[in-house]
Amino acid sequence: MTELEQYYNKFNEEKRLDSRHGQVEFLTSMEYIHRYLNRLGPKEQIKIIDIGAGTGRYSIPLANEGYDVTAVELVRHNLGRLKAKGSSVKARQGNALNLSKFLDEQFDLTLLFGPLYHLFTFEDKRKALAEAKRVTKTGGAIFAAYCMNEYAVLTYAFREKNLARCNSEGRLTKDFHCVSRPKDLYDYVRLEDIHRLSDDVGLKREKTISADGPANYMRQTLRKMDDEMFESFLSYHLATCERPELLGAGAHTVDILIK
Repeated sequence: MTELEQYYNKFNEEKRLDSRHGQVEFLTSMEYIHRYLNRLGPKEQIKIIDIGAGTGRYSIPLANEGYDVTAVELVRHNLGRLKAKGSSVKARQGNALNLSKFLDEQFDLTLLFGPLYHLFTFEDKRKALAEAKRVTKTGGAIFAAYCMNEYAVLTYAFREKNLARCNSEGRLTKDFHCVSRPKDLYDYVRLEDIHRLSDDVGLKREKTISADGPANYMRQTLRKMDDEMFESFLSYHLATCERPELLGAGAHTVDILIK
C-alpha cells in the first residue's frame, strides 16, 4: 500500500467537504459544473467521468440528477465506500496517468478534482491532463483542480510556524515556491504553472475560478455564522471567485478547459 493510499484510508474527505469551508468549495464547483451542463442536451445523453472520484462526493449527486457518470478512483478503500452507497455511478479502480480502459472522445465532461494534487512533476501532471483530454469529446470540458502555493506558504510556513523547517529541508525556493516530494503527499502550484500545463497539452481556457476563495482562512468565522450570514457569504464568494486579484491565494483553484 502506498503512502497516499494509507493517507486516504484515514482522511475523511467527505467530512472536509461537508464542513462550512468545504461547502464553499463543493457548492462553488457544483455551480460551475451545472452552468456548463446546462448548455448541453438532455441529461440522459450526457456522459461524465470523475477521475479521482474519492468516495463519490461529486459523482453521486450528479448521477442522482440523471447524468451518466463513471467514477475512477485509485484508492481501494475510497472505491469500496463509493460502491457501498448503491448509486448508479459506474465505479472503477484506475489511475489518472493511464485511462486506457476508456475510448477516445467518450465523455462530455471530465472532472479531474484530485489527481493533480498528488503528482509531483510537470511530466506526470501533463500526462494526467493529456489523458483527460483524450477521453473528452471535442468541444467538451475538463475541470482540473489544483492546490495553491500561496495558501500552503501562508498557513504551513507562517501561521503554523514551520518556516525555518521548510527552509532547512529545502522545501521553499528563494521566491517562496513550494518544493514538494512524494512523501509530502500534496504538490502546490501557482497560476503560471497551471497555464503552462494547459498550454502544453493544447487546451483552451474558458475561465479559472478560486473554488474556495478566502474560506479556508476563515474557518472559525464561518463556523460561527448563522445560516443567513453563511448564505450571504456564499453569494459574495460566487460573485467574486473569478476576480483575477483573488485567484491563486485560495487553497484550491479550478481551471475550466475546453477541448
